[in-house]
Amino acid sequence: MGPARSRRHRRKILAALLVGALLALATPTIAAYVKLNGNIQRVDISKVLGARPSTTPAPAGASEPLNILVMGSDTRQGIGTTEYGQDTIEGGAHSDTNLLVHISAKRDRALVVSIPRDSMTKAPKDCANPASTVANGEVRQWNYNFNEGGPGCTVKTLEGLTGIFVDHFVVIDFRGFQDMVDALGGVEVCSTVDIADSDAQFTLAAGRHTLNGKEALGYVRVRKTVSDGSDLFRIRRQQAFLSSVVQKATDTKLLLRPDRLYGFLNAATSSMTTDADFGATTMASLANSLRHIGMDKIEFVTVPTEVYPPDINRVQWQAKAKLIWEAIKNDRPLTNPSAKPPASTGAPAPLTVTPDRIQVRISNDSGVEGLAVQTGNALAVQGFRIAGYTNGTSTQTSGVVIRYAPGQREAARTVAAAFPKAVLKSDSGAGDVIAVHIGVGGANPIEVPNRLGTEPLPPMPLTAGPGDGLDTRTAGQDICS
Repeated sequence: MGPARSRRHRRKILAALLVGALLALATPTIAAYVKLNGNIQRVDISKVLGARPSTTPAPAGASEPLNILVMGSDTRQGIGTTEYGQDTIEGGAHSDTNLLVHISAKRDRALVVSIPRDSMTKAPKDCANPASTVANGEVRQWNYNFNEGGPGCTVKTLEGLTGIFVDHFVVIDFRGFQDMVDALGGVEVCSTVDIADSDAQFTLAAGRHTLNGKEALGYVRVRKTVSDGSDLFRIRRQQAFLSSVVQKATDTKLLLRPDRLYGFLNAATSSMTTDADFGATTMASLANSLRHIGMDKIEFVTVPTEVYPPDINRVQWQAKAKLIWEAIKNDRPLTNPSAKPPASTGAPAPLTVTPDRIQVRISNDSGVEGLAVQTGNALAVQGFRIAGYTNGTSTQTSGVVIRYAPGQREAARTVAAAFPKAVLKSDSGAGDVIAVHIGVGGANPIEVPNRLGTEPLPPMPLTAGPGDGLDTRTAGQDICS
């Protein structure tokens, strides 16, 4: 096997290990297997779940699709420091990180869905009562479900809201997160801004850095002092961090270092709580079945949200979240990897006007609050001069429309390069400013070929409505993107 083929092979196996909530067991000895299996705490939640959704049928010749709910517990016990506080205000723990991992029946792709912790949804009033359901329940903040009734309450709420059958669950606490990062020898992160967050006890200069376990815990917990302070930007950062874990594990040749592999798995299992049926044997079998998956087939998406009207500091799920749940229930890709781009009509003419010579005014015609400023930030780092923002028109635009004065067509072509599907419209009243209208279904901007500077585009969690508006990334994506 040649070096390039060998590296690809190791990447596929490592991706498989990490998809299963970073829980695969590839043990070198029987003794090690017994030790790791004994590390795992198990909880039987079957008695509190009540009526459950039906499972997704598998196609002929394939395994069953699997849905694994991974929860990050914020309990401070056992992490060796009180810098993050003694415990939650209510006592006990919350699940501030919630990932629903869907693994396809053919084991050829995985979808990791991040559920914002501040989501306000229906939930069972009494999670210990099997007859108490989402349908006859109350509205509660998502991460409080764990505090109310542990993993059983969180699983029960998710199943009741989405109709998705959860096959297994995993809970990992702060201590396990730290130890897993340290076992890898640290993990690289990328920040586009300086970070100084007293709540997370964490500071970091902009750029790429390799963090140890304690530093990484601070990094993924930072929220209030970065971007708009919302959990949505933190989720985006956490998704990039998980991608970096995959990439770092490959770089350090984890599979070729039994000592390091064992250290990583020992750290993971020592802080892990699972359902009664998700033990070492099941995990090892799952890892083996995923050996051919690639990092480009591991996709991350965040449940799309909007402001929760009774409390602007909370969010509620948008209607298009059902696109995610339907994709999982039908075991089909969220995006369409077989879709072909439009036929090329030849190489485009080179751009003749650089961004620093172009003034852009951005109009948010989509109804999605904050989208214009997000778009402006992504253009400004490329050198475009932002002339201002406007919000809305009486008639909503569809897609992206770029208006320009007749003498500004070359400048408009440079702007359009950031929005490949944009419609260009000549407008004698446009003056010296290029007007960008972001309408329903409009795409977020990309880099233009003649951009200035090298600063990465900032995170863009907001999207312009239906269509391909779900915010996704793959595990193979650059961590700065």
